[in-house]
Amino acid sequence: MINAKLVSGIQLMFLMVFFSCQKKEVEISSPLLSEFQNPLDVAFGDPYILDDGGGKYYMYGTGAGAKDGFMVYFSSDLKHWEKKGQVFHGNTLESWSVANFWAPEVYKFDDKYYMFYSADWRENPTNELENFKIGVAVSDDPVGPFIDMKDEPLFDPGYPIIDANVFKDEDGKFYLYYSRACYKHPVDSEIADWAREEGMFEEIEESWVYGIELKPDFSGVIGEPVLLLRPPVKMNDQQAEWESRSVTSGEVNRRWTEGSFTFKHGEKYYIMYSANHFGGEHYAVGYATGDSPLGPFTKAQNNPVIEKNTQSGGTVTGTGHNSVLFSPDKKEMYVVYHGRTKDTGDERLVFIDKMSIDESGKLQVDGPTTRVE
Repeated sequence: MINAKLVSGIQLMFLMVFFSCQKKEVEISSPLLSEFQNPLDVAFGDPYILDDGGGKYYMYGTGAGAKDGFMVYFSSDLKHWEKKGQVFHGNTLESWSVANFWAPEVYKFDDKYYMFYSADWRENPTNELENFKIGVAVSDDPVGPFIDMKDEPLFDPGYPIIDANVFKDEDGKFYLYYSRACYKHPVDSEIADWAREEGMFEEIEESWVYGIELKPDFSGVIGEPVLLLRPPVKMNDQQAEWESRSVTSGEVNRRWTEGSFTFKHGEKYYIMYSANHFGGEHYAVGYATGDSPLGPFTKAQNNPVIEKNTQSGGTVTGTGHNSVLFSPDKKEMYVVYHGRTKDTGDERLVFIDKMSIDESGKLQVDGPTTRVE
C-alpha cells in the first residue's frame, strides 16, 4: 500500500519543480532581463536601438563601416547582433548631405520608419569647415532603404547642428532636441578666463542643447528653438568640474553639451546629455529634469551618471552619447551608449547597462559594466 503522505510529498515536489521551470522559462524569454556582456561586438558610436515589437531590435549608429551613410544591426535577444548592411546612403547626386554622417535615430510612427540624422550640408557658400545640419529619411522597413523626405535639411537655425533626438509627448506633440556645434561659438565663462590665464587656450568654444516643436509630418519645425542646456559659467557650479575636464586636462579648447535623449517618467521630463570630447577619455553622461518638454531643466546633483571607471580599477573610458531602451511594460530601463576599453583601444563599442529612477526621482546607471572572462 502506497503511503498517502509520500504521494503528497512527491506531488508537492513535482509542483515545485514545474513552477520553478515555468519561472525560468519566462525569464529566458524576456531578453530585457538578461545580463549584457559588455562591450557588445558592435563598433558603433552614438548607438540607438529601435524596439520594433515581438522581440525584434534594430540598432543604428555612427560608423561600423558605413560609407556616407548608416548601418543597421538586428537582434532578438540584445546580446547577439547581426549586421544587416547599409540602410541609408548620402553623398549622392540627389542628396543634400555630403559628409560626416553621424548619430542616426529611427522611430516608428503609423507603420513608417523615420530616421533623423546629422550630416554636412552641400549648400556651403562660405566654405565652413563644420556645416552640419539635421535631415529626415523615411522607409517602410527598419532595414531600409531610407530615403530623404526632401532634398534639404529639416531646418536651418543659422548655425551648425548635430545629434537629433525626437520625443512624442502624451498630447501627441513632437519635439526635436539637438546640439548647436562648438564651431565658431566662443563663450565667456570663468573656465575660459582660467584657461587663458593658465596659457592653455585663448578661447573656449561651446555646444548647447536646444529644443523645438516638430511639425506632425516632420516636414519642418514650429516656432523658435529654446535653449535648454549649456556648460556652467561659474567655476563653483556643481557641474563645472566634470563638464570641463576636456579643457582642464588640456585636451581641447571646447566644452560640449550634446547627444541628448529626452523621455518622461511619472510627471517629470528627463533629458540626458553628454559632456566633454567624444574622442577622449573624459566623455561622460549627466541628466536634468523639468516640468515640460521644453524646460526649464535643472541638472541633477548626482551627475555624471556614466563616466570612465579606470580610476576605480576598471578598463572603460570615453562613455557617452546614450539612448534609452524601455521594456515592453515600461518597468525596466536600459541605457545604450558607446565606450572604449583598454583592450579595444580607440574603437568605440556599444554598452548596455541597467538604469533606474527611485521614488525621489534620482536616476542611476549600473555601469559601465564589462564581461567577466
